[in-house]
Amino acid sequence: MSSKPKTPRRFVQAISRSGLTIYDTIETGDPKLWIPSAELETLLNSGLRGFSLAGLPLRTRSKVVKEQVCRILGYPVPAAFKRTKPRFPGQCFDTYVQKSNNLQVWNEDLSPSRRYVIIRVSADDEIERVKVVAGDTLAFLDTTGTLTQKYQARLIPGSAKTEIIASEDTDRLKPFVRDDVSPQANSVSPVDYPAADALLSIKVIYERLRGLVGLSFSDKGYDQERNRGAELHRLVCKCLGYTDYRDDGRFPDVRHQLLEVKLQTSPTIDLGLVCPDSKEALDVPIIQGHQIRHCDVRYALFYAKTDGIRVTLINFYLTTGEAFFRRFPQFQGKVLNKKLQIPLPADFFNR
Repeated sequence: MSSKPKTPRRFVQAISRSGLTIYDTIETGDPKLWIPSAELETLLNSGLRGFSLAGLPLRTRSKVVKEQVCRILGYPVPAAFKRTKPRFPGQCFDTYVQKSNNLQVWNEDLSPSRRYVIIRVSADDEIERVKVVAGDTLAFLDTTGTLTQKYQARLIPGSAKTEIIASEDTDRLKPFVRDDVSPQANSVSPVDYPAADALLSIKVIYERLRGLVGLSFSDKGYDQERNRGAELHRLVCKCLGYTDYRDDGRFPDVRHQLLEVKLQTSPTIDLGLVCPDSKEALDVPIIQGHQIRHCDVRYALFYAKTDGIRVTLINFYLTTGEAFFRRFPQFQGKVLNKKLQIPLPADFFNR
């Protein structure tokens, strides 16, 4: 039972036949017309790589790129682009043409539901790579303090080593969960899209992951936090029955199970721009006519200690986004409304 979509070209064909413009609203997750971020990135990389912007002034360059994006996605090119926010409202994304790794966002807060299409231009003024990321991903990339996380919560350990905060999934998700799903038998990947009858129930996820408490792994590498998270994700994927580990940096971490995994070595839980109990639509295909929301996502939090050599998992908590703040008190972060400068990591376009 694979949830892998068909070729991304099917979206282009459907959009072209529909007669829609970039300003016409499409429901997030619409199986025919909404292009999920991974497929959007594939289409834009295929269509934009090698496209020359040589000799074009900055403003003209931006317009030419937007025109080309329209053609690639099957939309008619408008006579003039409206000053909408975002610039492509139908698919909810903005485009940023970048020669440097300093991304500038003017006079707007980052939005968790908006996609940011970041287009890398070479020294020879040719497009060489495109990345599509959500606002929340950009929030976590900022290391300068220019951008303050909007949502944070506090993890206060109790007497129990493991806790299931929500013993049942949300009402929206309940019809699609099962206790006997086998990712290994169905040859699916952790980053595939969730599908009906391919989702483990929150109770089964709890039983499969609670055994990780007490395990330890190496705490080393040039980027300790990133490496710690990757190692935990591998362990989680193995416990859930996946034969491979994959993490494409998009929310939630184990997309096939609508599961976000967090490793905590301090009590402060950074949630970025995604409020766990939000009823905003999640960027995944609709399941049997039902749109999946952020509050439907399951959160696996592991509290750990480290001596700088080994990381040891000492507590495990599992909840739905809907019930998240029942257990983890929320902080209120700052809201920014100014020019944000976010330095992109050197390997950003290679991830």
